[in-house]
Amino acid sequence: MEGCLVVYDNVMIQTDEQPKWFAMRATYRRELIAQRALEAASIVSFVPMRYELKMERGRRRRRLVPAIHNLIFVQATPSVLQAVKAKMPYLQYMMRRVEGQAQGEKIVVPDAQMEAFMAAAGSLDEGMTYLGPQEVSLEKGLHVRIHGGPCDGREGYLVKVPGYRNRRVVVAIEGVVAVALAEVKPEQIEVLS
Repeated sequence: MEGCLVVYDNVMIQTDEQPKWFAMRATYRRELIAQRALEAASIVSFVPMRYELKMERGRRRRRLVPAIHNLIFVQATPSVLQAVKAKMPYLQYMMRRVEGQAQGEKIVVPDAQMEAFMAAAGSLDEGMTYLGPQEVSLEKGLHVRIHGGPCDGREGYLVKVPGYRNRRVVVAIEGVVAVALAEVKPEQIEVLS
């Protein structure tokens, strides 16, 4: 494996590590502040966004806001991310509990799963619903691919989502977040396995 040279805060960091996607929290709703700081440091990040209607000066305005407050995904090597965290104490790793261990492990999202989630969440479709990890059970759903429409080519799980009459296609990052896409017609669905 070839070494990687990364420049952060005018310091060159030599590393043999490959960049990974980390699920993180930016406390006190500072996810957009963290994203701007990461962008200034040339570090890739993703904050799921959605449109919201708000009253401003007696008028309804449509604004783009974070879909889930405090959630940010960061793509970096572990050593670079540690250097970044030293300057941003409000940026924290999301941890997954591990049986038999006192301390959990950092949630690392596989690249393919992150790409699928960014494609689904990045569409800003108003029919999408964001769900917590405990709100939907993917084990009960069928693995499907959508053909046609705005979600063409996306893969997910066809499951019953609380509060909706029909089943919806869900794209999830295990243990972190799931997004239920707008309703899909049955003829657009291909069952994969």
